[in-house]
Amino acid sequence: MSTDAIAVLGFVVLFALMLLRVPVGMAMGLVGVVGYSWIVGPGPALKLVGQTSMRTVTDYTFGVIPMFMLMGALVSVSGVSRELFRAANSMIGHLRGGLGVATVLACGGFAAICGSSVATAATFSAVAYPEMRRFNYPQSFSTGVIAAGGTLGAILPPSTVLAVYAILTQQDIGKLFMAGVVPGILAMAMYVMTIALIVRARPDWLPAGEHKPWSERLVDLKAVWAPLVLFVFVIGGLYGGFFTPTEAGGVGASGAFILGLVRRKLDGPKIREALLSATRTAAAVFTVLIGALLFGYFLTITQSPQKLTEFLTGLGIGRYGVLALIMLMYLVLGCLMDAMAMIILTVPI
Repeated sequence: MSTDAIAVLGFVVLFALMLLRVPVGMAMGLVGVVGYSWIVGPGPALKLVGQTSMRTVTDYTFGVIPMFMLMGALVSVSGVSRELFRAANSMIGHLRGGLGVATVLACGGFAAICGSSVATAATFSAVAYPEMRRFNYPQSFSTGVIAAGGTLGAILPPSTVLAVYAILTQQDIGKLFMAGVVPGILAMAMYVMTIALIVRARPDWLPAGEHKPWSERLVDLKAVWAPLVLFVFVIGGLYGGFFTPTEAGGVGASGAFILGLVRRKLDGPKIREALLSATRTAAAVFTVLIGALLFGYFLTITQSPQKLTEFLTGLGIGRYGVLALIMLMYLVLGCLMDAMAMIILTVPI
């Protein structure tokens, strides 16, 4: 069987495994190892598995992932999400659609110190959703706002998705983090504008929330100083060249731990919960990373990326046509997997 046929068969098996709900990392690793073994031999394939796994988990550059995940976990168990939502809700919750806008703003603030879209959406499902339903916001709107706000975790620094992309493409993590700031702010602005348009079109659909006096608003605003200081210190230090990305993650995790203790938001059970959460999430990400690297070796030996490039060039559709095909591909894949899995699967190609 030719290498082209093996490559096509590998993609078919990969998508079949994903449809069978096999984890993406496991599916890519299995296809990569079997395909590599088929072409080169089982001995080199098994050796490649050991080398890739060891190199990935011991590489200093990859340490940025668990560090920022630990920072996000410590911030999450410290109740920062509730403080962010309470502050945003105090300022604009009394307006029509204000609870939706407050959710978007709080999601943005939490994403900027969490770095995970899944964690952001899951956290505000418990924080913002009950409040919106209490004021008779439609269920479809409430869940849609939280889902949209959760995507900010994949854009705003310290995004785990951007960190993984930078590692896979050997780009500067700090520059990618800073490049995500403006798109993240624009996304937040567009979400807020969408809510404003909905309020204008259907004013009775999104009722006003509770109106609070300025004394309570100021108290709620003062409570968010900790995440603001943490974000400015970590990202500012990274942008200013004081920290490497891995050092910034370590500083952020240490800062989140110290702030939690100073503010008396952390105790033994919460610290244990944060450590377990960060460990589980990091293990899942590293599993996907190792699987993606193994799948990438399989693609390299079959020369699939080069042949795909030659095929697209031969279509004569130009760079914008190729860009449209890539966007269509991501639109389809987005219905089947999350952003992390899409990037890890498609970047080697």
